[in-house]
Amino acid sequence: MKILSVFGTRPEAIKMAPVVARLRETPGVTSRVCVTGQHRQMLDSVLSTFGIVPDHDLAVMRPDQGLSDLFARVMTGVDALLAEWRPDYVLVQGDTATSTAAGLAAFFRKVAIGHVEAGLRTGDIASPWPEEANRRLTAVVADRHYAPTARARAALLAEGTAPDSILVTGNTGIDALLRTAEAVTAPGPALAAREARFGWLDPQVRTVLVTGHRRESFGAGFGRICDAVAALAERPGVQVVYPVHLNPNVRGPVFARLGGLPGVRLIEPLDYPDFVYMMTRADLILTDSGGVQEEAPVLRKPVLVMRDTSERAEAIEAGVARLVGTDTAAIVAAAVRLLEDAAAYRAMATGASPFGDGHASARIVADLLAQGGGPLPLRRSIKTRDFVPAIRPVAAAGLSA
Repeated sequence: MKILSVFGTRPEAIKMAPVVARLRETPGVTSRVCVTGQHRQMLDSVLSTFGIVPDHDLAVMRPDQGLSDLFARVMTGVDALLAEWRPDYVLVQGDTATSTAAGLAAFFRKVAIGHVEAGLRTGDIASPWPEEANRRLTAVVADRHYAPTARARAALLAEGTAPDSILVTGNTGIDALLRTAEAVTAPGPALAAREARFGWLDPQVRTVLVTGHRRESFGAGFGRICDAVAALAERPGVQVVYPVHLNPNVRGPVFARLGGLPGVRLIEPLDYPDFVYMMTRADLILTDSGGVQEEAPVLRKPVLVMRDTSERAEAIEAGVARLVGTDTAAIVAAAVRLLEDAAAYRAMATGASPFGDGHASARIVADLLAQGGGPLPLRRSIKTRDFVPAIRPVAAAGLSA
């Protein structure tokens, strides 16, 4: 069975790394990896961390490239590879331009598609933008939908997805997190070296870890987020650590507003093991990242989500994350409560893991093997209601190894 995994961003690489590793060790599978380079520097760091050497690198990024150009480069690059190798399945992950463009290329070539992390929805096509549209489009052309939770499965069913094409697997990001957290906290020379490298962290004060990069917050939204961070950093007994995304729309306002402020440490993006280590050291995390909403609860770290919507409602319903938007006062008030109210903090730091148990990759690979190779299976009919969001709360599903 020939399987091509396509990804291009740091989050995709983290979440696909356990799947790629599982495919490598599975008899009867020929696995290839194609990267698009959508996040060049941050992608390469993750590849190095997980020991992934791509078989194909499309290197699609160009200066000042728009989304249409990016889509076109990914589609033509993946199309040429499909024509040459003709895999049985193409695996894509999540909601990026890479995943959707690669999925469309496979669809046009009549190659079966497996969508990892399928079914996440906010119900608002403009938030997050363009990710909400990307994942809906990918769902329309996918053959196997690997939903991380029962809620994601329900969203797919509401859009008319065939029930027998959906498998609730848990999130592969939890597979990667559990293995990495164990490695970075194990006593030994590596931990000692990491502690020395981050020796500027003051263990006597509370650490607030901040990440932010969403397009919908560019401009005024990032200004308000920076004002909130500045206000928190002024409080006694608080240190803020902010690994700043490489996007100039993020770096500009962050360095202009927060650069040089006492109590704020602006650092370059961390490689994945260092970021996991930093999460273990944090007391509170402020983020607009989807992946961090999934990871931090497992590490018993409360998360304040600086977005107006979230496709990870499971964490909010479980009480381990809270949606605070980009309003300065709302962010500061929620953060101060958690830093000063021990009972409120304990209520969020429960260790609940609504997104998986660390065995998602095994379930995905087992399902692919069950599908077998050969000609593309008959696709389900496409209905207009595929494009109508219909998300209903459902109970969490049990997962079995």
